[in-house]
Amino acid sequence: MKKNENRARGAVCKLTILVSILFLLESCTFDYGDSASSDSNMPDLIMENVDYVRVRAADPIARFQAERAERYEKQGLMKLQNFSFEQYGERGKEVNASGQGGRAEAVIESGDISMTNGVRLEVGSEDIIIETENLDWKDEPRMFYTGPQDKVTIYRENGTVFNGVGLTADTRRRTFEFTGYVTGTYIHDDLEEESVLTENE
Repeated sequence: MKKNENRARGAVCKLTILVSILFLLESCTFDYGDSASSDSNMPDLIMENVDYVRVRAADPIARFQAERAERYEKQGLMKLQNFSFEQYGERGKEVNASGQGGRAEAVIESGDISMTNGVRLEVGSEDIIIETENLDWKDEPRMFYTGPQDKVTIYRENGTVFNGVGLTADTRRRTFEFTGYVTGTYIHDDLEEESVLTENE
């Protein structure tokens, strides 16, 4: 990822860190299971109580934790339970993005990620928090979306808040679109103006 593209790709760009660090997990318990089993529905590798810190030039750049991680070689998948992650800013001084969820399924080759069971994504550098039940990230088009009936809350520290149904976002264009109703309040810091968005607008 080019440095000058980082901000434009916005909040969900940070989610790709889940895939990049899955190959480098350390400090965890390994359970290889029954090697005689050929059942493709069984994980090839199980990792429990995962706690991994990725370091570059002696500075931490990311931390990843999960209660359980399962790798499926034939399916090309990594499945996570009760996971969280943090991405650090310059020289590891502060957290600029964090997230958590109950479950996640990452396609190793493509970088696509599906997160379920309560997803929260917070990006301090963008001053945005997204909360929803399910969230999918498509790596190649750099887009994320929820199910058409999933409720989504987006809010900022200044009091801006939107509630809607069926979110689609293009992080390259930095656009958000709700396929269902949307209500909320938008506060413009520069002009100190406040506007209320109702379901009918």
